Amino acid sequence: MLQNTGIGRGMATKKALRRDEHPTEMASPGQGPRHSQLTTGHCADTLGNMERYRVRELLNMNPGEAPVLCKGWIRTARDSKNIVFFEVNDGSSMKNLQIILDKDKFQGLELGGLQNGASVEVSGPLVESPGKNQKVEMHASELRIIGDADPETYPMQKKRHSFEYLREIAHLRPRTNTFGAVARVRNVMSAAVHRFFQERGFLWVHTPIITASDAEGAGEMFQVTTLDPQALLKADGSAADAKIDYGRDFFGKPAYLTVSGQLNAEIYATALDRVYTFGPTFRAENSNTSRHLAEFWMIEPEIAFCDLDQNIDWAENFLKYVLGAVLEQAADDMDFFDLRIQKGIISQLQAVIDSSFARISYSEAVAELQKSAKSFEYPVSWGVDLQSEHEKFLTEEVFKGPVAVTDYPKDIKAFYMRLNDDEKTVRGVDVLVPRLGEIIGGSQREERLDVLTRRIAETGLKEEDYW
Repeated sequence: MLQNTGIGRGMATKKALRRDEHPTEMASPGQGPRHSQLTTGHCADTLGNMERYRVRELLNMNPGEAPVLCKGWIRTARDSKNIVFFEVNDGSSMKNLQIILDKDKFQGLELGGLQNGASVEVSGPLVESPGKNQKVEMHASELRIIGDADPETYPMQKKRHSFEYLREIAHLRPRTNTFGAVARVRNVMSAAVHRFFQERGFLWVHTPIITASDAEGAGEMFQVTTLDPQALLKADGSAADAKIDYGRDFFGKPAYLTVSGQLNAEIYATALDRVYTFGPTFRAENSNTSRHLAEFWMIEPEIAFCDLDQNIDWAENFLKYVLGAVLEQAADDMDFFDLRIQKGIISQLQAVIDSSFARISYSEAVAELQKSAKSFEYPVSWGVDLQSEHEKFLTEEVFKGPVAVTDYPKDIKAFYMRLNDDEKTVRGVDVLVPRLGEIIGGSQREERLDVLTRRIAETGLKEEDYW
């Protein structure tokens, strides 16, 4: 009954190493690394007989005489008279592994392929690094260049690229610090989501992506059809007068991409007690803001025998659990975000973890906003939906921390939320946090069939679509 709109060390086997010796990279001509059979170093094939370690693992190892194997992409390279310094990253860590190559040990071999973007495999012992930012570095004893990158055409240079530019080279942008960090943080958060629910006895259920029902009742859905759109037009290109015959369509009636797996999860919750969905959802809301996405992944737990107060307890514990996992397990990536993307993000997330969530009703929230001296872009009155500026004011100015706002007017919330005795408000909740606003939305569901049927009719929905 909580809807969120808004975590070992493993070694590859030798067999797996043989499969990934030649990464399958696709790039447009002149736009990235090309596969190459160029081999440098003492012996290429023998590298595959060593056990490979990820960069993240290598950076946490102690110095030792035994050689270790690393594979990845060069992030930076510097050539001096007798030594080549280059750094390798394989996506497992924000930090790179620095490798020192003594030219005297590779005499007669072409080392010009050690350029930014090239993919390599290199082995050698780890030694103590004199640098401040890393414990160890590798002294290369064997090297193979898997795929070279022409510095004249490789578009990723050692500088900060704008997001607009990165859209033009989308096939390479996961190699940047920002996109790599986003991927790792999302991975940590996703694992934490599953761990939170699994540790508490929830079952993960998979709900349909294609559906005939509008779970939110807002009508902002992407339609799925096998009918030819051109067949629905007149000769002049205007819409045909005839009603669409969905009997000729694949499903025999209108079908859409799901806006929520909630209704399906509710069915399972009435049999299995605690369930959750975590999958893609789609909204056709034509609003070009950073808060409105056409496609996103949504977390939707459903709990039987649960009232709104318990719902808020679950939401608070869930949010603190996931944020704690991110700060602990993705510390380097969060340090990067704090330095380059959003200053203060770490302290803000920690403040959410350390806080106790305030709880107020919608009517109390409106009263707080109305008595403030602040001039809002969107005027506040009872019955209107709270905007981001209102939510941020409540969390940052009034309560100075997370707030759970409950009991919203029924006319601005979905039909399935339990109607209060006043017949004007419903048992819904929005969890608000500083700087962002709403991060979780949920409700106590309407369990009285007569009231639910009446609410469906009041909102203009078809009852048969929900059976």
